[in-house]
Amino acid sequence: MRLAGDAPRACCYTRAVLSGKQRRHLRALGHALRPIVQVGRGGIDDGLVAAIDQALTDHELVKLKLGEAADLDRHEAAADLAARTRSEVAQVLGNTVLLYRAHPDEPEIELPR
Repeated sequence: MRLAGDAPRACCYTRAVLSGKQRRHLRALGHALRPIVQVGRGGIDDGLVAAIDQALTDHELVKLKLGEAADLDRHEAAADLAARTRSEVAQVLGNTVLLYRAHPDEPEIELPR
């Protein structure tokens, strides 16, 4: 039940939620990855979202680095990027974020059940 002053939720209800076992599997795969995209002083803009979206399409699992100059809360930034790219946050560790989105046609990463 929503009250009159409540804002609608930012997340998408059709998105699949990852289980703990699936997150653990993705964290293990992401350990060897190098950050593909770095969030800098400009913060999160449309160009950065487009770059992450393309990287997710190409790789399914993407590691991001939040730079020291980026004046962002790491958990809020991860949630915002996941919502804008229709992906899932697999991990936030220090200034590193791991995002996952299965390829719509040919998924390469097989998640455990």
